[in-house]
Parts: sequence; C-alpha cells; structure tokens
Amino acid sequence: MRLIAVGRLRDGPERALLDRYVQRLLPRLELVEVPDARGAPVEARRREAQALLGCLPGNALAVALDEKGERPDSVAFSARLDGWLGSGRPLCFLVGGAEGLDGSVLARADASLSLGAMTWPHMLVRGLLAEQLYRARAISTGHPYHRTGRP
Repeated sequence: MRLIAVGRLRDGPERALLDRYVQRLLPRLELVEVPDARGAPVEARRREAQALLGCLPGNALAVALDEKGERPDSVAFSARLDGWLGSGRPLCFLVGGAEGLDGSVLARADASLSLGAMTWPHMLVRGLLAEQLYRARAISTGHPYHRTGRP
C-alpha cells in the first residue's frame, strides 16, 4: 500500500502517530510525499494534483481522501480494504494539501473516502488513515484491537 500526500511531515506528534501504525501495519504502508504548491488556491490544487497523479502506478487502485467521500464504519471499511487488497492492483491513498484535492484527482480516483464530516489538518490525516488501516486489518484477521460491540 502507498500513501501519497502533499507536504513534508516533520518530526512531531503527527509523525509519531503515523510511525506508530506504519510499523504495525501489514501489508506495509509506504509514504510518498510531494511538495506543497504555492499561489492561488486553484493553481496550487492543480499543481499538487499533477504531482499526486504523477506518483500513481498506471494500474493503481486510487482512493482519494475527501470530505465528500464514503463514510463507512470500521467493519465496512475492513471489508472494503480486503476487496481493494485482493484486486491485485497497487493500492494508493491520496491526501491533498491545505487547499484540498483538485477535481482531476477525484476524477481519477477509483473510490473516495472521508474520515468524517469535520475538517482535519492534512498532516494529521496521515496518522488517522494509518490507524484506520491498522484497525481494518485487525478486524479482518480477528485480532482483538477492534472491540466490536462496544457502546
């Protein structure tokens, strides 16, 4: 799996959170960072989109993180992740910068995923996604990390 994200994640709590789950996760999650673009929001999104899409393998199954994306619960996300991993295509998650994702990224994406209705800092989204990927894998393998049925 590959996480392709705008911006460079520096040492700090966001990096620690991401690293915590990346180290536990199987299959491994590779982080690919592309530079933040400067300028007007529309132009920045366009340049960041070119960089994000340029990192995708040609046959990638691309999942865009977008506020308007699907909002599955953890069990449904686990099933969806199993399907994506079983597709035989490289699985890539795309995270935009502070201005969000350009329409060209959303058009290329095979699926879009939301982490909820609230807006999250794009640097924090990496760790949140990694935790949800770890949780989804724990569910599919029967690991007790996810406590099904808890109120």
